[in-house]
Amino acid sequence: MTGTLGGALEARGIPAGEGRLSSEAVGEVEADGKVLVVRRLHVTYRLRLAPDKREAALRAYEKHVEYCPVARTIGPCVTITTSLELEDLDESTAPARERSP
Repeated sequence: MTGTLGGALEARGIPAGEGRLSSEAVGEVEADGKVLVVRRLHVTYRLRLAPDKREAALRAYEKHVEYCPVARTIGPCVTITTSLELEDLDESTAPARERSP
């Protein structure tokens, strides 16, 4: 799922590599008889980005699950939820190729 979101961000000119996009997934497991089964999965994404890219990032985030092979595969049997935390990238800490002239 993170890869799908990362690709969608990159396609919109928003760098997702070098630690810009990270994620944490938490699964909730229940017993089904004597077998533990994952029933729910929540993925929290964290994205560091230029402030002027927020709107494009939100559009990518809103659409990524429907285009994600993993989500489409497990979605019928596992409830998937996501959240996105945005952090403005400080211009002074951005790599030189991403700084404004």
